[in-house]
Amino acid sequence: MTTTTTTTTATHTNSPVAARVGWVLTALIAIFLIFDGVTKLMNVQAVKDATVDLGLREEMMPVVGIVLLVSLALYLLPRTAFLGAVLLTGYLGGAVLTNWRVDKPLFSTVLFAVYVGIVVWGALYLRDPKVRQVMPFVR
Repeated sequence: MTTTTTTTTATHTNSPVAARVGWVLTALIAIFLIFDGVTKLMNVQAVKDATVDLGLREEMMPVVGIVLLVSLALYLLPRTAFLGAVLLTGYLGGAVLTNWRVDKPLFSTVLFAVYVGIVVWGALYLRDPKVRQVMPFVR
C-alpha cells in the first residue's frame, strides 16, 4: 500500500492596499531616520549635548550616523530590505540599552526605539510577500 502526501503551499500575495500602507510607513520611518542620521553626521550641537548626556564621546556620532544611514539604505532597497531591517534592529537595540543605562524614562524614551523597530518590521511585512513567508501569522 502506498500513501501519497499532498502539500499545499499558501500563496503569499500582496494586496495593493497592504503594499501601499507598507511603503507609507517605510517613508515615514525613512524620513525620521534620515533626519537622525544627518544630524549625527553634521555634528549638530543638540546631538553633541545629547551624546554627552548619554555618556558617549562626541566624536562617535558621525560614525553612528554613517552606520544608521547605510542600514537604512539597505532597508529601502527591495533586494536588501531584510538585511537592512536586521541591521536597523541591532542599531535600535543599541539605542534601547544606551538610554536604559542612564535611567531615561522607560515608556517614552527607552522603549521608543522598540516602537520604531516594530514599525520597521511591520512596514516590511506589509510591503514584501517574502517576509510574510518567513514570518507568517497563523489565523
